[in-house]
Amino acid sequence: MNMFDLLNTDVLNTIDEVCNQISSLPIEDRIELLNQIKLKLHKISPFCNEPVDCVLWEKADNVDKNNYNPNAVAPPEMALLKLSIRKNHYTQPIVTWQTDNNLEIIDGEHRSRVGKECKDIATRIYNRLPVVIVNQESTTENDRIAATIRHNRARGVHNVMSMTDIVLTMLQNNWTDEDVAKELGMDADEFLRFKQNTGIAALFKNVEYSKSWE
Repeated sequence: MNMFDLLNTDVLNTIDEVCNQISSLPIEDRIELLNQIKLKLHKISPFCNEPVDCVLWEKADNVDKNNYNPNAVAPPEMALLKLSIRKNHYTQPIVTWQTDNNLEIIDGEHRSRVGKECKDIATRIYNRLPVVIVNQESTTENDRIAATIRHNRARGVHNVMSMTDIVLTMLQNNWTDEDVAKELGMDADEFLRFKQNTGIAALFKNVEYSKSWE
C-alpha cells in the first residue's frame, strides 16, 4: 500500500469517527457544526471559488429578500414550485450575499418563500434554508442588483417598470450608462428604452450611445 492509500484510509477512518460523534448531537448543534465543517473543507477545495461548492443550511430568519428583484412568478408556477419542493425537496440552493447583519437574497426569493411560508416544509427543514454565498468581496448596492438581474435575465421575464426603476437606481449610484448596460446584459437599444422610461431628461445630458456594447 502506497503513502496516498495509507493516508486516505487513515483520513476516512477519522471521518467515520467524527461522523459518529456528530450524529449524536442535538439537531441544531449538528447543523451548526456541519456548516462549520463545510466552510473549512471549502477553503481547501479545488473549487473554493465556486459558491456551489459550499451549500450551508442557514436559519430562515437570517435570510432576507431584496427590495429590487423584478422577477415575478404567477400563482400556477408558484404552486408548482411548492409541489416540486414537497415532492423532490430542495435541489437548488438560494443564492445570497453577506450584508452587515444577514444574508440578502440574490436569486431564489420564491424558493425561500416556500421554505418560510409552507409550515410542513419549514418543519421538515428545521426552519433553515439552503444557501450559497457569492462575491463576499463586493458589497455595493449596484453589485448586488447586477448579480440578481444576471441570474433572472438568464432564465426569465421581468416586469418592465421594475427594470426601469433598477436602471434609474444604478445610474443614480454613479454607474455609467455603459457599465449598467454591460452588467445587466443589455445592448444599447434596450438600455436606451429603459432609460427613456424613467422620464428624467437630465439622464441624457451629454451622452452618446455606442452600438459596440456587448
